Order: sequence, then structure tokens, then C-alpha cells
Amino acid sequence: MEGGGTTSEAQPASFRCVQCGIPIKTLYIQYSPGNIRLMKCGNCKAVADEYIECEIMILIIDLILHKPKAYRHLFYNMFSKETLNLEGLLWKLILGFLILDAYGILVLSTYDKESSANVTSLLWGFRKMFAGVLFGNLAFLCVMFLGTRKFLNSPKGLYGYKDILLGVLVSSYFKIFLVATMVWEFPSSVIFIIDLFVISSNTVALEGEKYGILYVVIHVLC
Repeated sequence: MEGGGTTSEAQPASFRCVQCGIPIKTLYIQYSPGNIRLMKCGNCKAVADEYIECEIMILIIDLILHKPKAYRHLFYNMFSKETLNLEGLLWKLILGFLILDAYGILVLSTYDKESSANVTSLLWGFRKMFAGVLFGNLAFLCVMFLGTRKFLNSPKGLYGYKDILLGVLVSSYFKIFLVATMVWEFPSSVIFIIDLFVISSNTVALEGEKYGILYVVIHVLC
């Protein structure tokens, strides 16, 4: 599996050990094409990132199993922040997240109505749901950002906030299963099960950034 490594050249500590989360300068040393040696973390003495030699399917399985080290590899070691268009990615993820969230609420509202609605009323209802979801998530994220800055000494710069937002959005991938309700009929309890998976996945993803407990507290209060 490619990604998340450097050569033996000295570089700033931009990567993280997937075991303990401590910054590390290099993840592997490459002697020749296909011949590398994984580096060990100076803090926990374990291999800094074993996912470098794993297939992408192993990473996906560990993400589904809610392993914090899989999220650390994905966020810190898999892509270079210098080459990744973070702002463009964030806007795409935000749009997809809001659409899926609004669709989930719309699906729940249709379960409460015995009569079938026409297309016009569904579109108008979706617009109202989307506006409600937009302002609701915006208020939640503001509280989340203020909480991390006040209680956890989060970086005051915008870049730290982008990291938190990226962690929440990427770890909300379970919402994609809402698309299945367009094809098959499911009980309304499925929507709540998906939400529970999303919350647990968000918590694990932010655990690597030390925001997991605060996320749960703010989510319960909101």
C-alpha cells in the first residue's frame, strides 16, 4: 500500500505514530524500489505505521472496526498536506454530509406521514430540512470549536479547526448507507442505528486528536 512515508532525508515531524499518536519525522527508509524498512516510534517502541505495507482493504476494515490507529494513518500519514487541496476537499465533504443528513431527516418525516406526498411537497420539505440541518450542524460545530479551544488548548489557527472538521466529516462515512433507503424499504430504526455508528466513528476518529471525549459531551448536550 502506498502513502504515508518518506525517504531517509530529514524532514519536519509531519507524520504520526499510529500506535501512540506522537509526531515522527519519518515512517520508513527506502533503500531501493520495493525495498524499505519501517521505522519504530521512539516513544512506544512499536512500528510507527504498519499500514504502509498493507492493502487498502485492510485499512477500510480497520476503519469500520473503529480502530484509532487506522484513522491516524488516514489523517496524518496517507496524504501529504502540502499537495492535498484541503479546502476543496472540505467543501465537497460538507456538501455531501449536509445532503445525506437532510435526506435522513426527510426519510424519518415520511415515516410519520401516512399519506403519500407529491414531488413538489417533497422538494419543498427537503429544502426546509436542508436549511435546518445546515444551521443545526453549524451551531454544533461552533460549540465544538469553542470547546476545544477553551478546554483542550486546541491550536488557535484555522488549520487546527480544519483538522477537526475533516475528522468529523470523513468519519461520518456511515451516512452513505442512507442511499440504500432510496432502493429498499427499511424501518425507521435503521436511521437511528446509522446515527449511532456515525457518532461512535466520529468519537474514535477524534480520539487521535484528543477531542473524542469532548465530542461526545457536546453532542449529548446539543
